[in-house]
Order: sequence, then structure tokens, then C-alpha cells
Amino acid sequence: MRCIVGGMTLYETDSLFPWNRLEDSPDLQTIRDFFRQLPDGPLLAALAARRGRGRDDYPVGTMWFCALLQPLLRHPTMQLTLDELRRNADLRRLGGMESVAEVPKPWNMSRFLALLGREPCRAMLAGVFDAMVRRLGEAVPDLGRHTSGDSTHLSARRGRSRAGRGEMQPDGGRKEYTDKDGRCVKVLDWFGYKLHLLCDTRHEVALSYRVTPASAHDSKSIPELVEKARGNLPEGRMETLAFDMAADDTGTHRLLAGRGIKPLIETRSLWKDEAERVLEDAGIGNIVYDEAGTVSCYDMASDPPVRHEMAYIGHEAKRGTLKYRCPAMHRKWDCPCHGRCNRDKRYGLTVRVKQSIDLRRFPPIPRATRTFERLYKGRTASERVQARLKIFWGVDDGNVAGGAGFLASVGLVMVAHIGLAALLAGSPRRRAGTLGRVRLGSVAKALQGNR
Repeated sequence: MRCIVGGMTLYETDSLFPWNRLEDSPDLQTIRDFFRQLPDGPLLAALAARRGRGRDDYPVGTMWFCALLQPLLRHPTMQLTLDELRRNADLRRLGGMESVAEVPKPWNMSRFLALLGREPCRAMLAGVFDAMVRRLGEAVPDLGRHTSGDSTHLSARRGRSRAGRGEMQPDGGRKEYTDKDGRCVKVLDWFGYKLHLLCDTRHEVALSYRVTPASAHDSKSIPELVEKARGNLPEGRMETLAFDMAADDTGTHRLLAGRGIKPLIETRSLWKDEAERVLEDAGIGNIVYDEAGTVSCYDMASDPPVRHEMAYIGHEAKRGTLKYRCPAMHRKWDCPCHGRCNRDKRYGLTVRVKQSIDLRRFPPIPRATRTFERLYKGRTASERVQARLKIFWGVDDGNVAGGAGFLASVGLVMVAHIGLAALLAGSPRRRAGTLGRVRLGSVAKALQGNR
């Protein structure tokens, strides 16, 4: 099926961004289309201005072409990309190089990447990515409606990836994996950086990103990720954000509440000696809630009292409350405590829980609901995006020397990611690429032990 949205033709015979259609090596037309669509004018102008009247052996446009060509061709090193340009005359002319002598040298590219990875060029490189997301957000009506966030490790080589003065310094990172009981089952240590992502869960594209030293906690990057993604999307587009327990803090919940975004976040275990607490506002003494915010009632007529999970019946946004109903009345079964709880109540006992009691415990979508479970599964989209960035585009190859060059290479991969997404969205589905025979489920599973 074909539809036209915002002037862009979208072919919807399968997933909007069918990553399985990518080829191992894009053809010349794909590369040409990729560069034509990039909103890179301001960045190239700034790079040219910084060069001034100095030597112009290799024009800025040529250097930019070579820099982006590396992730497009999936080459682990820049040397391989430059060698390919020397061999392939058609590819060389596509980048404005008529002869082999016009192909830059490796040291020229190293200096260019270092420049691209320092401010203000680094911010302008991120601006190319942001502009592409905004373009897609206008063309795709549901892009960014349901989102997920996560981080992944980026390894830097000690000694080779030292950052210069004033640049971001790599350091040591540590991540512990725990089971349901909170026991540590695996530890990952690495040296380098962290790549923080906020992704669309349906279409599996990154909406915003941030690079930090490896030691930075995930929660510290969430405000910037959220604000950047909201700025890249039409106002009010973001409805939910799924994240693991790293985001379970009061600050994150307040931020999302203030932006009208429903959190889908696992709870951290902080209650040491409590299994539940009495909901004082209920007024009848037999309504309790646990650490995950699940609201239950006790049948006090039985001996011993029997606990039942109450029926969630909706979020009252204007009141800032969650509404629960007697489970016996809601699900039509007899309860010995009916006379005590439901006396003179035709609809049965109704309890309103104020979210202000604890935003972490009482989000707009309670954790004990099928809606939460369904939407929270979308968090795996971040893992699949990480898989493509790492395994397909080589964002973690670790073959770039210098801190600024390393950060530039990450930004270039992100531009390649969103640029190819735009091409996939606007092209008919004719051929299946070699990558697509693997749905990346096994890749994402493998990454769980290496992130």
C-alpha cells in the first residue's frame, strides 16, 4: 500500500523502516540519495569558515563525504574506505573526486574527524541528526508516540583514545545485572564511554542520543534525551517512555509527569523490612499497596484475612488519582467481606489513590496492568537499535584514535542510522538484503551480555 504524508511517499507493505532490506554494501544510487537528503548545509558552511583562507587541498565537502562513507560501507577503518575510493572511479566521482590524487590521506581524515568531534562542530553534527528526526516526525504520524530508553557501552582504547584538553574524558564503567530478587548475577566492566538512546518502539529508530563517560549513571542523561526527543517531534507526540530500573527515581517521574509522558519504569527494591503499607486515605484500614504500587484489599471476615488485588478502572488525570474498585464486585464473585466494604454502595467500594503519595509507586499506567506489560515490552526496541548501531554500523569498533575523533565517529554513525531510515521509509520494497534474513532477535540476545 502507498500513501503520501507531508509530501513524502511512504510504502506500507511491511514495517515502515524495514531494516531487513538493507544490503551489505549500498549501491551508488542509494549513496547518492543518502547524501542528497542530508540537511548538512550549516555544518559544511561552518567547517569551511573555520578553514578560512588556508590550504584547500581537499575540500570540506570531500572530507564530509569520506567521513560518512565509512559507516555507510560498513568499513571498520577509514583506511579501507580511502582504499575503496582509490579503486572505484564511479564512487570517487560521486564524492566530487575526479582523480586518485584528490582522495584524502588518512592523516587528513584524522584531523578532520578531530575537528568534527569538537565544539561547535560536534553540536552541529548532532544537529544534522536532529533535523532528520524532525523531518521524519512530520512525515510519520505515530513516530515517537511510544518510546524506550537504554544505554550501551562504547569501548575506547587506553592510550590511543585520550581526549584533549577540555574534551570529554573516557573512564571506567561498571554495570551489574541482577535477578528478580535483586541479587547480582553478572558484572560488566569496561573503559570508554556510554551511548544513551531514546528510541521509537514501533519503528525502531533513535529519536535522540547522548554520549557520556562510562561512569555516568543512566538517570543523569534522561532529562536531555527527553527534551531533545520532544524538540525533534511534533508537540505532544510522546505518550510513553519505557525504561529499566535505572530510571526509577523521583526526579525522572516528576520530569515525565510535567511533560505529560506516562512512565513505564521498573521499580527498584528500596523497602527493606516492609512487604506492604496501609493506604491511609482509603479510610477503612484494609486497603494496602506494595513496593510496585499494586493496590490490594483484605477480606477481614475470613480467618486468617485473605488478600485480593483490587480492580484498576482508570487514571483521573485532572484529579491526579488512580481509581480502583472492589475486585469481587468488578469480577462478579462472592466475598465474605461484602457487607463490610460494600454496604450501601451499589457500584461497590471505590478507592482513589493520590499519585502525590509517591509518583514512583503510582504512575498513570499501574505496573500490575496488561497495558503496562504490553507497552513495557517495547523496551526491547532499544536493544535492537543498539544491535544495528554496534554490529551493522560498527559504532563500537574502537578503531578511532583520539577522544574528539571517537565522538565524531559516533555522531556519523547516528547520521547514517537516521538517514538510511528516511531512505527506507520512502522506497518501495523490492529486494531483501542479506541482513534481513536475521530478525536481529539473536543479536539483541547476544548483546545482553555485552552491553
